[in-house]
Amino acid sequence: MPLDLRVDGQLEAVFETLRKDWGSLDVVLHSIAFAPKDDLQGRVVDCSKEGFGLAMELSCWSFIRMAKLAEPLMSRGGALFTMTYYGSQMVVEHYNMMGPVKAALEAATRYMAAELGPKGIRVHAISPGPLKTRAASGISEFDQLLEKAQEKAPARSLVSVDDVGIAVAFLATDAAKLITGETLYIDGGYHIMD
Repeated sequence: MPLDLRVDGQLEAVFETLRKDWGSLDVVLHSIAFAPKDDLQGRVVDCSKEGFGLAMELSCWSFIRMAKLAEPLMSRGGALFTMTYYGSQMVVEHYNMMGPVKAALEAATRYMAAELGPKGIRVHAISPGPLKTRAASGISEFDQLLEKAQEKAPARSLVSVDDVGIAVAFLATDAAKLITGETLYIDGGYHIMD
């Protein structure tokens, strides 16, 4: 189904189709981030109001909106996931304004976990180490970030998409029914190093 978050009504149309076709949901994965290139690659203090607002809307508020739309479809409980990054907690060179945006996303995750928990809906932020993705292509000097992560991580290994998928699949099962509101680092231990 088409889903451009900048087009009013498309997100709602997706969830309406899911309601009609499936009737319920167990898991939602929010893996969306965007910032205008000039704002992303510049200093935080230089980012435009419009660029920062757009990054917050598409990278953070969209998860809140998805949770709102998913809630009535999760009458038996479920799990909501969003993707974040270590740059929300520590200053990561070249991550720039996405750091504050991801920090907001992680805070929203905790608040939604508290609000939706009584309905059996768990909410998590997943923080993989650097992954070669389309979103990462906008970060300048990304290859150096990959090298640094592999060098510093106790596991001396870069995370793969499969590593992330396996961890998220576990958190979506009843084996993880009492885990919620977490930011789960899947980064070979990189986030524990200085």
